[in-house]
Amino acid sequence: MDNLDDTLVKIKEMIILYGIELLTALVVLVIGLMVIGFITNNIMKLMEKRNVDASLRPFLRTLISVILKIALVITVLGMLEVETTSFVAILGAAGLAIGMALSGTLQNFAGGVMILIFKPFKVGDVIDAQGYIGAVNEIQIFNTILKTPDNRTIIIPNGGLATGSMVNLSTEPQRRVDWTVGIGYGDDVDKAEAVIQKLIDADSRILKDPAPFIAVSELADSSVNFTVRAWVNSADYWGVFFDMNKAVYKTFDQEGLNIPFPQMDVHVHQNN
Repeated sequence: MDNLDDTLVKIKEMIILYGIELLTALVVLVIGLMVIGFITNNIMKLMEKRNVDASLRPFLRTLISVILKIALVITVLGMLEVETTSFVAILGAAGLAIGMALSGTLQNFAGGVMILIFKPFKVGDVIDAQGYIGAVNEIQIFNTILKTPDNRTIIIPNGGLATGSMVNLSTEPQRRVDWTVGIGYGDDVDKAEAVIQKLIDADSRILKDPAPFIAVSELADSSVNFTVRAWVNSADYWGVFFDMNKAVYKTFDQEGLNIPFPQMDVHVHQNN
């Protein structure tokens, strides 16, 4: 009976001892997570106040949060008298194995780091990459989020963006607009050139310097084609492009200039 009582007493002592340690570790874990959330939120506010590049903010917040959480977990395990040295070694070996299994994901992570360091584009830029055109909405650790003109969300892995070809349409303040305008054979070439020049001069969005370019570029199968080039501010690109197409169509019709289209002549021969 005395042995049983001693055993029960020892069990109670162990429960009290380890229960307190476990409870303390849980309290530290909860408070630690709250503190990490407080720190990362204040870091975001500080970065906004200091005008840190919007592309870097979510990346740095996630990176700092992950590092702090790993440190917190190691601290809690140490409080529970778990051998943290062995744990770190196991964590490193597991990290190596996971890294080999997720090589593509790590490539995307490295690509995200390269994008944020060298900044080939930033949030708000319009880019043409991986077969998509859209405005950069967010640069994450592994992916870049684009918004297309028709309001689709495109998620592109950073690995391909960092190593593949990409066109940034927002880096230059001015862009060149190109048109190909055709007239029919037999129409007055000089008159057509003068009409195009008049339409260009009438659009105040088209810049005078560099000067617009108009030239006969091709004697095609059914048309004489003009190459027309003009420079505009980047924000005016699509407006000028569409408006000029409409103006050419309406004005050519009024001026008696024909805009040819593919035709086929069918000759019927009767054998008597």
